[in-house]
Amino acid sequence: MDAHAAPNVIFGWSPMWVATLIMLAAYAVIIAEKINRAIVALLGVSLMLFTGVLTQSQATSAIDANTIGLLTGMMILVSISRRSGMFQYVAIWAAQLAKAQPAGLMVMLSVATAVLSALLDNVTTVLLVVPVTMLIVRELKVPAYPFLFAEIFASNIGGTSTLIGDPPNILIGSLVGLTFNAFVINLLPIIMVIMTVQLLMTHFVWGMKISATDEDRARVMGMRAIDTIEDWTLLKQSLGVLVLVMIGFVFHKLVHIEPATIAMTGAAILMFLDNWQHHAEKQSENVHKTFTDVEWITIFFFIGLFIVVHGVERSGFLKLLADQLVAATGGDLATTGYAVLWASAVLSALIDNIPFVATMIPLIKSMAPAFGGEAAIEPLWWCLSLGACLGGNGTLIGASANLTVAGIAEREGVPFRFVTYMLYAFPMMLVSIAISHVYVWWRYF
Repeated sequence: MDAHAAPNVIFGWSPMWVATLIMLAAYAVIIAEKINRAIVALLGVSLMLFTGVLTQSQATSAIDANTIGLLTGMMILVSISRRSGMFQYVAIWAAQLAKAQPAGLMVMLSVATAVLSALLDNVTTVLLVVPVTMLIVRELKVPAYPFLFAEIFASNIGGTSTLIGDPPNILIGSLVGLTFNAFVINLLPIIMVIMTVQLLMTHFVWGMKISATDEDRARVMGMRAIDTIEDWTLLKQSLGVLVLVMIGFVFHKLVHIEPATIAMTGAAILMFLDNWQHHAEKQSENVHKTFTDVEWITIFFFIGLFIVVHGVERSGFLKLLADQLVAATGGDLATTGYAVLWASAVLSALIDNIPFVATMIPLIKSMAPAFGGEAAIEPLWWCLSLGACLGGNGTLIGASANLTVAGIAEREGVPFRFVTYMLYAFPMMLVSIAISHVYVWWRYF
């Protein structure tokens, strides 16, 4: 047991077992999807505190402000930018660039989804792209499922390439101290290869079999993408601020400013530009709407997760697991990396990849002494990122973006069944992990 663990655990029970049981119970309920995951995480925090595993000060110190600030700031930026219509413009532009051919449209929407997911985040991206996709496929009178499936994969693959693209990467970057540039340099090359292979797979499974009539294609080609821009001033302001925020992410290490500060500063500037000309009542209305758009369920889920995992970490259980993993792999860094990659992929497909990564980060950190320090284990972080982010594609519950798309689709009358999705998705996910395995072997081991 960690020497710093709370000494007053209820009934004198072992902090290790109490903390671990609380975490496992929370994960089981989250997987069952009967209770909202934010509620489960916060109840887990309450149990950690009331059983004495953590004190309140220990719990609050576990919350990573950089992760929370980065997520909140980006959500505010996207909420305001979305009102300009820029994202709808991109979707229609992509469809017309493909000449409204279903196969080409699938490629263009997938590429647009991947790029937006890298620059924003994958959940936000699918919230923007899926409704427009539904509009276009209805006009073409083609099945929506293949397009939505392709966009799920594209969002998770594209999001893997940057610090801000996928919640697991935000966790890894914030808690480990890896920069925006580090993610791009280490992951973007292989993500481009994986995305290309994925486009080919979805084309052979669906794209080449779908066709639309000339009349329906003409209707889509007749759409005016420019008409989706509802506020040109806001568009210019949003693009300007987003570009500055991206530049800030690239150079944040040089200026010694954390990504959360950059994101929140960008959010504050765009909120100011969006409101300064309005009277106080209108400003309050706009700000309230913007804050309402923030995914508070995700924010509080992260907060609860940080605390629950911290309780397990302080109990000593994760160090015990780390020692056993190092022993099982014979103390070989390459073997450990492969184990992290494949285990992360399979487990992230079976449980949400966010709580999985939150658990794995302190576990991998505990391995550093066995391999010669923090610098020596950097390849393990890329194995974790690739495994968790790409593995999330394997089932509907593997990543938040998957469930988001499924929810929108079912409201629109397009069923997304767990088994049907998995039969297509799991083999495709394994292909992406096999490619990643070759990459990490070639580049790091």
